[in-house]
Amino acid sequence: MSGKRCSFTREFKVEAVRMVVEDGMSQAQVSRELGVSRETVSRWRKQLEADGEQAFPGHGKLKPADEELAKLRRENNRLRMENDFLKKVSAYFAKGPK
Repeated sequence: MSGKRCSFTREFKVEAVRMVVEDGMSQAQVSRELGVSRETVSRWRKQLEADGEQAFPGHGKLKPADEELAKLRRENNRLRMENDFLKKVSAYFAKGPK
């Protein structure tokens, strides 16, 4: 094994799944024909069935739902930091002058 991971386009993956679903080929046949493992074809099929048009977004891209989740997590973290800061400031001013 060379240890290098192959990268396949979205179109390639969709076509592989189409060969199984619409053409009635087995996953083993498709994997032999395309030179990928049967497990890879199976994973692509599951992803396409689960995510539909949003499957296989590409390198560095997230599905819209995952992108929204990441944005909300960043915002939540920022708001927590602001809240902690305000708590510290209010505690400081609550002590009054020394």
